Amino acid sequence: MSERDLPALTRAEQELVERYLRIVDLVARLNPARDSGHFDPLGCAVAAQALAAEAKAVAAVAELMRERGETELHAGTLARAMRAMDGERRTARVVLPPAP
Repeated sequence: MSERDLPALTRAEQELVERYLRIVDLVARLNPARDSGHFDPLGCAVAAQALAAEAKAVAAVAELMRERGETELHAGTLARAMRAMDGERRTARVVLPPAP
């Protein structure tokens, strides 16, 4: 699935999905067991700082959605959007790799 397959979303939903996936990318950078072969303490520190900023941005988007009365999110639509934005590959980097 590609970005051209992205379902119709409100701007807030689009931003929520984008920021969620950025958070996933940052958590993957924090993962000491990821496949890169080495752990980068400086990269981890930078990712942790960025994670805090992204979390604040998600809170702001969620608050905006609440103020606008967007109380129903359609999980299936948001999941399709995440898949269109390479979400499956990105989220796979967060989990513990299989044992050898």
